[in-house]
Amino acid sequence: MSQNLTHLQSQLQQLETDLQSPNVFIDPKKLKEITKQYNELKEKIDLIKKIKNIEETIKSIEEMLLKEKDEEMIKISEEELRELEIKKKEIEKKLEEISSPKTTLSKKNIIVEIRAGVGGDEAELFVADLLRMYSRFAEKKTWPTTLLSSQPTGIGGLKEVIFEIKGEEVYDQLKTESGVHRVQRIPITEKSGRIHTSTATVAVLPEAEEREIKIDPKDLRIDTYRASGHGGQNVNKVSSAVRITHFPTNLVVACQDGRSQSQNKERAMTILRSRLLAQEKERIKLEEATKRQALIGTADRSEKIRTYNFLQSRITDHRLKKSWYNIEEIMDGELDKIIKEFKNEKTKEK
Repeated sequence: MSQNLTHLQSQLQQLETDLQSPNVFIDPKKLKEITKQYNELKEKIDLIKKIKNIEETIKSIEEMLLKEKDEEMIKISEEELRELEIKKKEIEKKLEEISSPKTTLSKKNIIVEIRAGVGGDEAELFVADLLRMYSRFAEKKTWPTTLLSSQPTGIGGLKEVIFEIKGEEVYDQLKTESGVHRVQRIPITEKSGRIHTSTATVAVLPEAEEREIKIDPKDLRIDTYRASGHGGQNVNKVSSAVRITHFPTNLVVACQDGRSQSQNKERAMTILRSRLLAQEKERIKLEEATKRQALIGTADRSEKIRTYNFLQSRITDHRLKKSWYNIEEIMDGELDKIIKEFKNEKTKEK
């Protein structure tokens, strides 16, 4: 550990030197990258130092115990040793987590697509609830979100919504949210008090940068039209909405929520690149529709990954076979416990 610490401290000194270089300072992208490396390395060094200090304290107590005769002092010292061992394991676990190699995808921003499945109006209301849940989660993490595309309904629901979340390792945090989400509750539209079961599909895609996915303009058809509101009525007098068709994959992306035609075009291209990246990374040669079906299923009630039972205030993750009984908090963005539990389970499997 001492040799490793010396090596890491040497790397940290080099990064400190790099940060003081004028060439780095005038390059925002390079400055951000080196600052990130510096902070990650410093955190790792601090954890190693803490482990080292604990080990030295343990050794000191063990040496003292060999000479100690007083039973009360022996008991106190043994309890202190147990607490130090627990603390050491916790720090070692954290060190292992931050030292594990991260894939290129895990550091990416994401595009989240939520669509209403089985259940009509109630499924569309559930889409709006899930949008709020992920938006609140991102807000608590101070991750900016941007609405890219939506299809609202007259009762406050959404047939579909696509939005972007930017943040540190946001894909690594939310990639396991892809799948069918099922809700069981009495809808506000239900007058007889009958419980409804509805679904929505969630797809989390890593956002692709322009340099990663090259798109030939000849492969695109770009149509413009007037943005529409509830019921399909035109709300703009100018054609600000944009629909892009990608001929090689038959992918179609439409955006109308931006303030201008150029903004909608830019957002549509972002969604298109992300879908193409997801397709490439998963080595799927079929059309995007087929890939997405494999990712989130058919939205049938039996294919759920999670159930939200509002009557029992219970959320159940069927992959973990575990439930939480604080549905209001979770729907308000408190997803950390579920995400952490899933990551721990995957670590155990590995």
